[in-house]
Amino acid sequence: MLIVLASVSPPVPVSAQGVFNQFSSENLRPSALQFDFGPLGGNNIRGTITGGLRLDYGFVAPKVRVLLGLSYFHADLSSQALRRYADGLRRVVNDPDQNYTIQLGNITWSDLTGDLDLQYVMPQGHAVTTYIGLGVGVHLRNGRGTAINGTFVEDALDQITAGLNGTLGAEFGAKRWRVTLDARGVLSSGLSTVSLRTGVMYRWTGMRAGRSPGR
Repeated sequence: MLIVLASVSPPVPVSAQGVFNQFSSENLRPSALQFDFGPLGGNNIRGTITGGLRLDYGFVAPKVRVLLGLSYFHADLSSQALRRYADGLRRVVNDPDQNYTIQLGNITWSDLTGDLDLQYVMPQGHAVTTYIGLGVGVHLRNGRGTAINGTFVEDALDQITAGLNGTLGAEFGAKRWRVTLDARGVLSSGLSTVSLRTGVMYRWTGMRAGRSPGR
């Protein structure tokens, strides 16, 4: 029995080692630049438009590419969020007559995000490539509004936080210029969003979609 166990146990670590051996920094280099934009919605904001830049930094493993991204949006707070912050202000107001009113006015929330994504690309033919990705991001948020300047509401909206990204999309085009379409979801503290983006990509190297040089 010991001989049998010894003979079947080695393939497990060997197989895992083989998977990790596929990852390499040899093919990491800037290879394409993409601009995208589209509608965005979130749990504490009204719908708006977001835009971003993405740098394809090559393949870290067969069919796994690295993307560095920078995106931005500017949106109004939703009515539910405004009501929640107004309720918070009521709890700290000391008025025996209870005849006061709270007018928060228009409050906006902006988000500048830096992303690092890993995308698994799946060529569907000569001119179409689909992909699915996961990543992490850093969000720099800023709240603005005449009524909230210097209050705890502004402090609550001014944040630096981390987030998780999920992407599902496709590229169309076999030459250097390509059209992209993707759905992107972001989960982060205080604000989670979903966006549908279309964009244009320019690829300046000879790398084919889904395959690193020499593979």
